[in-house]
Amino acid sequence: MKIVIVGAGFGGLRLARKLNNKPGIEVVLIDRFNHHQFQPLFYQVATAALNGSDISFPLRKVFHNSKNVSVRLAELSQINAADNTVVTSEGNFAYDQLVIATGADTNFFGNSNFEKFAWPMKSTVEAMEIRNHILKNFEAALMEADVLHRQRLLNIVVVGAGPTGVELSGAIAEMKSYVLPKDYPEIDFSNMHIILLEGTGKTLAAMSEGSSEKSKQYLQKLGVEVRTNTLMENYDGQTIRLKDGSNIESSLVIWAAGIK
Repeated sequence: MKIVIVGAGFGGLRLARKLNNKPGIEVVLIDRFNHHQFQPLFYQVATAALNGSDISFPLRKVFHNSKNVSVRLAELSQINAADNTVVTSEGNFAYDQLVIATGADTNFFGNSNFEKFAWPMKSTVEAMEIRNHILKNFEAALMEADVLHRQRLLNIVVVGAGPTGVELSGAIAEMKSYVLPKDYPEIDFSNMHIILLEGTGKTLAAMSEGSSEKSKQYLQKLGVEVRTNTLMENYDGQTIRLKDGSNIESSLVIWAAGIK
């Protein structure tokens, strides 16, 4: 049997390892990247606590001793179910069984400005881009004379208080307390605001009431401004407009509000 697995995240990689060296089975593992990304620690990369290489593991190394698993770096464009083939950027692959394990992408809910100006965090590369942008903003704040623009550079807004948003805003708050004042002693970090926006009435809405309450208390203790029942209406890269008509000035909005 020839099995094609599209996606080398947790699901696809786990299945390929389960089928590794099974007699009578040939596996082709297809992914856009040649490495597996440990998604729960993206926030650590975004806050410079870990390097990208610390959470990215080469796929081919996993299968060094495999006799039946092949890794292909390609992007899926089409599935031809009639003749059991997948069309990719690197050619066609035939299969007897096809497994789609492509995971999730960022959901901007149809707002083109959110997609254009907010920063998603669904890959190691995106997490590293967020880290670089945070540090770039502080470098710019050192030289910025305009009070309003300097405040935009210092404010960081995280949208979505699920596990990613809670972890990320907490990690940024720890940076503010323990790391950034040493790196940038010229900046008054009492002017830096970390704001977590959540459209529902609580943080970690999918978890228990206790988890929601404790997470909110802990974030507030760290200095995060948690705003529940708060929805963004628009963002132009500098000013967030909320549904209630108020504004937040920030040149860095990190989008953790939804997946698709």
